[in-house]
Amino acid sequence: MHLTKADLETTERIKRLNIINSVTGIKPANLIGSVSNEGQSNLAIFSSVIHLGSNPALLGFILRPDREAGQHTYENILETGFYTINHVHESFAEQAHYTSAKFRRYESEFDKCRFTEEYLSGFKAPFVKESKLKLGLKFLQGIPIEANNTMLIIGEIEQLIVPDDAVDEQGHIDLSHVDDVGISGLNSYYKLAKFAQFPYARPQSLPDFSGEKE
Repeated sequence: MHLTKADLETTERIKRLNIINSVTGIKPANLIGSVSNEGQSNLAIFSSVIHLGSNPALLGFILRPDREAGQHTYENILETGFYTINHVHESFAEQAHYTSAKFRRYESEFDKCRFTEEYLSGFKAPFVKESKLKLGLKFLQGIPIEANNTMLIIGEIEQLIVPDDAVDEQGHIDLSHVDDVGISGLNSYYKLAKFAQFPYARPQSLPDFSGEKE
């Protein structure tokens, strides 16, 4: 298959949507938890969480504030200034997927999809109790992306919860140890399996690749 821009523009909408959402490869599957000042919780699955920096520890994700699911998350984050990012594991991937349904504002995806709200002392937003790897973030900045009416949400990590036995002495987290899953497109889920760990890359210490293409 070879598609030009003109081909893509004439491709049937759903097929085009599936193709373009898959071309980036496997993306992280995360549930973002938030709550309004009135106590109405919200939970939505996102596959756009990205690393922005380690010092300070910043993460970003993309949402559509003009779409219902993104709107609820965005409104809560603006109100309270806090939200959580919870990794999705194989055991509850199906439940997590259905948080993308268009629930009404007064309906909580925690309740509808059978997740447990978990609050830590002094932190406003709800975590997903069922998740083994979760983060609490303070909202720092929202950057509008005019090209497609999306928003880059930037937050600083204030809480990080991960099982001790999933982290080695150097701080590497083995995501397969906690049964993390990834997403391709909008609704295909993949298991993660760690198969290698390479040293820090330096020009003077390249391996001998000469025989690898034979």
